[in-house]
Amino acid sequence: MNKITSGFKSALSVAVLLAVGGCGDKHQEQTKVANQGNETVVERAASQTAEQAYQALVKQYFNDYLALNPIMATYVGVSDYNSQFGDYLSDDFLKRRHELNKNYLAKLQQIDRTALPPELQLSYDLFEYDRNTELVGETFPERFMPMNQFYSLVITMIQLGSGETAQPFNTVKDYQDWLGRVDGFIGWIEQAKVRMNEGIESKVVLPRVLVERILPQLDAQLGKAPEDSIFWNPVANIPENFSDTDKVALQAKYKAMISQRLLPALAGLREYFATVYLPKSRGSDGWWGLPNGKLWYQHLASSHTTTTMPVDEIHQVGLDEVARILKEMDKVREQVGFKGELNAFFDSLSSEQQYFFSDRQDLIDGYMALRDKINLVLPQYFNVMPKADYVVKPVEDFREQSAAGASYESPAVDGSRPGIFYINTYNLKAQPKWGMTTLSLHEAAPGHHFQIAIKQELKGVPDFQRFSSYTAFEEGWGLYAEYLGIEMGLFNDPYQYFGKLSDEMLRAMRLVVDTGLHAKGWSREQAIQYMKDNSPMAESDIVAEVERYMAIPGQALSYKVGQLKILELRARAEAQLGDRFDIRAFHDQLLTSGSLPLAVMEQKIDRWIASQKS
Repeated sequence: MNKITSGFKSALSVAVLLAVGGCGDKHQEQTKVANQGNETVVERAASQTAEQAYQALVKQYFNDYLALNPIMATYVGVSDYNSQFGDYLSDDFLKRRHELNKNYLAKLQQIDRTALPPELQLSYDLFEYDRNTELVGETFPERFMPMNQFYSLVITMIQLGSGETAQPFNTVKDYQDWLGRVDGFIGWIEQAKVRMNEGIESKVVLPRVLVERILPQLDAQLGKAPEDSIFWNPVANIPENFSDTDKVALQAKYKAMISQRLLPALAGLREYFATVYLPKSRGSDGWWGLPNGKLWYQHLASSHTTTTMPVDEIHQVGLDEVARILKEMDKVREQVGFKGELNAFFDSLSSEQQYFFSDRQDLIDGYMALRDKINLVLPQYFNVMPKADYVVKPVEDFREQSAAGASYESPAVDGSRPGIFYINTYNLKAQPKWGMTTLSLHEAAPGHHFQIAIKQELKGVPDFQRFSSYTAFEEGWGLYAEYLGIEMGLFNDPYQYFGKLSDEMLRAMRLVVDTGLHAKGWSREQAIQYMKDNSPMAESDIVAEVERYMAIPGQALSYKVGQLKILELRARAEAQLGDRFDIRAFHDQLLTSGSLPLAVMEQKIDRWIASQKS
């Protein structure tokens, strides 16, 4: 029996009448023809109705989701809510978010999945997975820790307010919209203090060292004249076509907003962290130190990896991968003729000046040159490539001390802004020349830039699917893109190949360290030492990495878990298809449905393999 609501059943009845209705002798002939073959008209009408019902449902969901999450709306190119911030922490918001997930899951389950075409059955599975995961996640008190040094709406607002990311500053209305968004942000800051106070009472607080990292991020914004603030950038770059009256008015409003409201609010937040929150922060470094922390961590691990792997199993996979990669690294040491043990080779690669740039811009220029080199070989491995380009930029000054070594920001959905490959130039000794090829492959092309830009450019898929994100798929793809560099001939230089191994080692160590910190009681210092013993990474990078794992548990597990699954599926396809295996077609299958939970991805690839056999 089809799981269709009464409204959809009515639509089905009309569709059937239109399909088989008629007058005179035509009715019998149409009915006879309609019932021939494998599908009756009724079945076709049911399929059409289910498809229409599903498309309408997920379209309305996406609209409701953006109304609840106005900053997300800005990032996906919907400008309707650019003047709003969203409260994100109030009881009303939490209730509305719960009802959104609960009600849409119930509505989804009234649609007959089997009546949908295959591509929408996959979409159905994504939607159902998301709603169930969100509902489980609501049972844990993440609202008590609304910010950390790695991810926070404070960092997001600083980036948006710079005028260099998703928030548009092209019209007078755009400038007015930002003023409205700042009003909401200031209210959110006060709500965040309330939630963090509740966290103090509930003993759900950040580790002390992470609070200490937040303070200089806030300090970087304070003690400045409005004209010297990053929030003044849009005014400094105000479009020439604005009237003089508008320019003067906006300058006055922005000056007052920055000096009288925004910077004082950030100063108050800084004071709160220093005097109220820091003394109450916790001494434990992992999630195990929180109430119900181990169960919470398993949920986070499962959410990020989109698997049900127990964290103990993930820990062991990490140990095995670390051992394997160490052997590969030692082979490179022998190949280049280094006269010393592996740890001495690590020390040489991480300290000798020949392996590093002395000028920040030279590092950026080096990555731009790599972009051109990699682009030449991509058509041999991909049929589908993004229309959007990407640029290389240094991480902004205000966050460079605590940011990761590199990251990627997706292009504007409307094509008005390219993707951004961010390189942290704060410590050039943390950016070795031998690590550049693998880092570019992962963060830019064909890694995150390909996967995310292609996803945004997809046609004929629901919007929620175009903008869904599963870390295991996306980071697994990024790490798989590094592996592809071997086949592309980009690692013929043994030092660049060592860079590839070094980055893969980072992802393998993450399995060990993340689970060690959050499930096995490791300290921050123990985690740092483990990474120093097994890699040539700069200590500043290791510290930033470990503190990142402390802030966002489980996320770091997704890279290796996702890569191993993609490699497993590729090996399966090659074994079953033999000469019929086409690497470009395989990559098309991975990239043209958006980001997928690993189980859903596996089902799709298995169906594709079967279709290629017939």
